[in-house]
Amino acid sequence: MTEVDFHFNAPDKQAYACRLLRKAYLKGARLVVVTEPDALTALDAALWTFSTEDFLPHCREGDAAHVLKHSPILLCSAVPTGVSGRAAAVLVNLRADMPRGYERFGRVIEVVATAQEDRESARARWMQYRGAGIEPNRHDLRLAPQG
Repeated sequence: MTEVDFHFNAPDKQAYACRLLRKAYLKGARLVVVTEPDALTALDAALWTFSTEDFLPHCREGDAAHVLKHSPILLCSAVPTGVSGRAAAVLVNLRADMPRGYERFGRVIEVVATAQEDRESARARWMQYRGAGIEPNRHDLRLAPQG
């Protein structure tokens, strides 16, 4: 069964996602990141520029097949139908809605900002996961050590 973790109270959702992706990549994870279509370009640029010391190899939906195959981080607006949990074990959701196809992944990480609208949509997703028989884990970023 899929493990779901909610990371609440991210002061800057994009910056937190970059740090999260770096940490997971350095541990050898393969990830799919879903975000709103209008946020794809900003996230792509942020992954190139957020650290002068790290390079996070990533690609976007629609890139050439050989690039998709070899990139450990895939940025897209929805979970591609051809991607399974075997190809990418972690799904990171930055969208406001429930990611279709989440059950194909071993783990889902939901990143939730401090904005009320984001918190409300996260509550709805939490209830959807519970309705599917999954008890999500809660991680309050205000209580976590920074670094």
